[in-house]
This record gives sequence, C-alpha cells and structure tokens, in this order.
Amino acid sequence: MRFLVDVSFPTGKFDQAIADGSIGAKMGKILEETKPEAAYFTTRDGKRGGFLVVNMNDVSEMPRLAEPWFMLFDANVEFLPAMTPADLQKADLVSIGKKWK
Repeated sequence: MRFLVDVSFPTGKFDQAIADGSIGAKMGKILEETKPEAAYFTTRDGKRGGFLVVNMNDVSEMPRLAEPWFMLFDANVEFLPAMTPADLQKADLVSIGKKWK
C-alpha cells in the first residue's frame, strides 16, 4: 500500500548536522535504506520538512521507515495512506454515494 510519509525536523539535531557537515551523509543513508518512490523537501509552518512516497506491504514496516528520522533528527513522522487515480477509481465512489444518499 502506498503512503505519504510526512517528516518535519525540529531545529536542534538538524542544525547540528548541518554545522558539523554530517547532514548529507545522514540524509543519504536514510534515503538509500528506505528507498522512497519519490522524496520532496520543503518548509511547512516555518519548519524544515519533507514528503516521501513509499510502498509498504505491512504496517510493521513503519518503524523501519520512521526510526532513522526519529533517532538522527528527533523528527516528527506521520504516515498518510495515499491512492493513485486508479485506486480511487477502484473504490467505486458512485456506488458508495448511492448507498449513502
């Protein structure tokens, strides 16, 4: 199942990794290990953050994806289920709408 992983970074450990030059290696290692389909980094609510697109076969994979961010950066991590247009089409919204009309 596809998920968006929403990561936001408090400034402490992230700033330290920038200052000591380890940020590239740490981020690279996490991305290499988690192998997201896509990764986008941005700011949100005035904080550094990013969105990763990942596939999980089982929710037991969540710690493997989240713990590196927690441990290296004290990050906040949220998992959001996501659908492709084909997934949404398969949901058959018209039938659901008729049932709950």
